[in-house]
Amino acid sequence: MTLLHTTRVRRRRLGVAAAAAGLLATLLTAGPAAATPDPGDTPAQAAISSEQAADTKSAIASGEIPPVDAVVHSDNIEHLVNIPKDALKGTNSDLAFQGKYAYAGNYDGFRIFDISNPKAPTTVAQVLCPGSQNDVTVSGDLLFLSTDSSRSDNSCSSTTQPATEKSSWEGMKIFDISDKRNPKYVAAVETACGSHTHTLVPKRRNVYIYVASYSPNATFPDCQPPHDGISVIKVPRRAPEKAAVVNFPVLFPGEGPDGGGNPGSPTNPGVSKTTGCHDITVLPSKDLAAGACMGDGILFDIEDPEHPKVIDQVQDNVNFAFWHSATFNQKANKVIFTDELGGGGAATCNAAIGPNRGADGIYDIVGRGENRKLVFRSYYKIPRHQADTENCVAHNGSLIPVKGRDIMVQAWYQGGVSVWDFTNSSKPKEIAYFERGPLSADTMVTGGSWSAYYYNGYIYSNDIAKGFDVLKLDDRRTDPAKRVRMDELNVQTQPDYFDDFDRD
Repeated sequence: MTLLHTTRVRRRRLGVAAAAAGLLATLLTAGPAAATPDPGDTPAQAAISSEQAADTKSAIASGEIPPVDAVVHSDNIEHLVNIPKDALKGTNSDLAFQGKYAYAGNYDGFRIFDISNPKAPTTVAQVLCPGSQNDVTVSGDLLFLSTDSSRSDNSCSSTTQPATEKSSWEGMKIFDISDKRNPKYVAAVETACGSHTHTLVPKRRNVYIYVASYSPNATFPDCQPPHDGISVIKVPRRAPEKAAVVNFPVLFPGEGPDGGGNPGSPTNPGVSKTTGCHDITVLPSKDLAAGACMGDGILFDIEDPEHPKVIDQVQDNVNFAFWHSATFNQKANKVIFTDELGGGGAATCNAAIGPNRGADGIYDIVGRGENRKLVFRSYYKIPRHQADTENCVAHNGSLIPVKGRDIMVQAWYQGGVSVWDFTNSSKPKEIAYFERGPLSADTMVTGGSWSAYYYNGYIYSNDIAKGFDVLKLDDRRTDPAKRVRMDELNVQTQPDYFDDFDRD
């Protein structure tokens, strides 16, 4: 691990066209990891034709889309600040929050910001620890970091190595962050097929981690098919070095080598075959979890966190290509699932793709107990068409805690940040937005907001290319959320905002 020394620091219509415990910080010696976007996760970056590039330039000239890099937003959003990348040059990824700190993942490691003044965040630490995609969460004095790229070992100085080699390592890294300026790497746990994303289920003495990973291959010694479940890691808070995998529950039981998930193409053309989960969101106060699992969406019971039980399983073989993430509403009677069409590397927010693909799917939860079912209601997609040079698709977002309403903020890569209301499951609508013009008018350059989350009165966005953005939302529909204050937020571990708030 290397600790890096740093300074403080539209509506429009386009045409169709752990090595050792307690490892000490050292000087920067390693180069950045090769970075690719989250992509479902093999980004199918489409080539841009000369005609598409010309259309983009024409749309910019006519005012249909913003100029390259130009910032635009609705009247109810203010862009407070942007903090560019510094020592970590890789792809920016997910965010977590704790007190006055924000933790920003990057394919090269993670960065800690002091956000006590949201208008002027300062960098507290940058840790070099390459291993895409470095999904990050925090709980107490522990920070967890996902590695989903085959590495030579579990250290922060590892190098890439083929997954066909038995000695290769992928999995979960654990850091002690009691000293925010000097995080210490204390443990590592290898997991089957690595850790693409992970979700915390915090308990008093232990933290359970649900590890999502996928794409097994018979030639990968540590990632064998069918891989139809998730790894469950148990981390003793007082002895994190004893962290270990305690179960691998099968979520998609079935006969044969492919398990019981979506078979994908050619049975369901254009749909991902289910070989694991991409992301899981838990609602501990309700003992519920929702899994976005490539070709399937699932609802499961986590009353016993080591032995989750599937309640319902749904598919959308018409409009969903890759079930990417999930968000509950506060009452736990709805789930938003996202479709990452194109893996985050393609232009899907245009007239050619339309409003129902690369979108959010809104599902009501009906019934009780083990008889609960996921019932589809509608799709939501940003109403502003993007250029064919802009990667754009539904991505990571969070609830904005407003009693009696279902409102969330969400990242859309180069589609920017969208705030939308789904109180009426059948008629979702956008109420605010922030975005930039394309990174390029000539070629497809991957960028945009990876994660956009609401925390203690502000929206924080981790932009793949541009860095860390802070937005302020002023709207009578969302203003009540400013009174809700959290001590800690890992978005995929959804809090019961109002019970927590009412106890304060």
